[in-house]
Amino acid sequence: MKKKLGFWKYGALGFQHVLAMYAGAVVVPLLVGPAIGMTAEQLTYLISIDLFCCGIASLLQVVGGKYFGIKLPILLGCAFQAVGPMIAIGKTSGIPAIYGAIIVSGIVVFILAQFMDKIVKFFPPVVTGSVVTIIGASLISAAFGDITGTAGTPGYASGTNLLLATITFVSIVIMNRFFKGYLKMIAVLLSLILGTVVASFMGLVDYSVVGKASWFHMVHPFRFGAPTFHLSAILSMVLVGIVSMIESTGVFFALGDIVGKKIEGKEIKLGLRSEGLAQVIGGIFQAFPYTTYSQNVGLVALTGVKSRKVVFSACVIIMALGLLPKVAALTTIIPNPVLGGAMIPMFGMVVASGVRQLAQVDFNRIENMFIIASSISIGVGVSIAPDVISKLPESIRMILGSGIVSGSIVAIVLNLLFNGLKVQEKKESKQEEAQLAS
Repeated sequence: MKKKLGFWKYGALGFQHVLAMYAGAVVVPLLVGPAIGMTAEQLTYLISIDLFCCGIASLLQVVGGKYFGIKLPILLGCAFQAVGPMIAIGKTSGIPAIYGAIIVSGIVVFILAQFMDKIVKFFPPVVTGSVVTIIGASLISAAFGDITGTAGTPGYASGTNLLLATITFVSIVIMNRFFKGYLKMIAVLLSLILGTVVASFMGLVDYSVVGKASWFHMVHPFRFGAPTFHLSAILSMVLVGIVSMIESTGVFFALGDIVGKKIEGKEIKLGLRSEGLAQVIGGIFQAFPYTTYSQNVGLVALTGVKSRKVVFSACVIIMALGLLPKVAALTTIIPNPVLGGAMIPMFGMVVASGVRQLAQVDFNRIENMFIIASSISIGVGVSIAPDVISKLPESIRMILGSGIVSGSIVAIVLNLLFNGLKVQEKKESKQEEAQLAS
């Protein structure tokens, strides 16, 4: 941005990012904690430390250093694909085994990141564009899931839910059409507030969770005991770490395209190293393995605010929420249909970014169209119908259970099959020669 923003404006824009990722950040502890037998007090701590570590993990990426951090406006959150393995490990080997596995997995990710610059050649525009499109399309189903609610529960797919989502979505459209400057930048935040206020008048906002929460909650490492190390648990979390690396690489390309930064092998290496460190920190503080959140990519595209200072402020807010449970509880009162309505344009912007990358592809070659069609179809298909692989062995389901990963694998394999590496390298050299000539 050319115009410098003030302290409070950076804070409000950062808070927008917090709201975009908050639900995803807290849903993992809410699923894992009760499943492995945690008490209400332990679960409260787990949510708090999760938020605190989200902030630390994100700062590693945003601020970065000489050997880690991609230095893009990125937020990290707990990896959802780790839910199943963590529950399984907790039930069979105990809670300390979960964190021993997370620590070792983080170290493995950090080491593997060293070699990621060697495989950038596997990600030409036909692959990255397909992957980014899959990311956005997969997220859209989550947005509509928030709007409809859970099948079989009161209010499922009700007109009230649709009304709240519509009010939120339409308000974003109106604000982006008629507002200018800073007000346009925080259109998502204003729409979330508006939607929550409307829901409150309808009696759909529960404030009791705020009253029950404590004011301050200190965090410290190894709260649940010293970590233990079991080979089967470690292998499970390493698989989760590799899956996260593949997903994050796609997100790096998506965000790099949005902010106008070319993502090459060095940047991917730094970004994935940071994720490895984040996982180690998650294990030490006994939170979760952390990965790049694609939700916030859509927000960057929608607002047009690409400054790392905004995400830095979001990191500070998240860490503060981790220490102040009562304040953190305020963000939980936003009804899911309101969040879903705001997510529609945000996640749609990720799809648009993927389409923009695909514009660089030669569509005169039927092979490229086949790669795009197959990878997006499989990626989105697995996302909306995960039961299609439910009969496969668990080790395979852990990898292919993510539509983003399934689609990415298909795109990479088909690109190698139809285009190969030498063809791509020749095309890139010709493009470089043409650019130099012009």
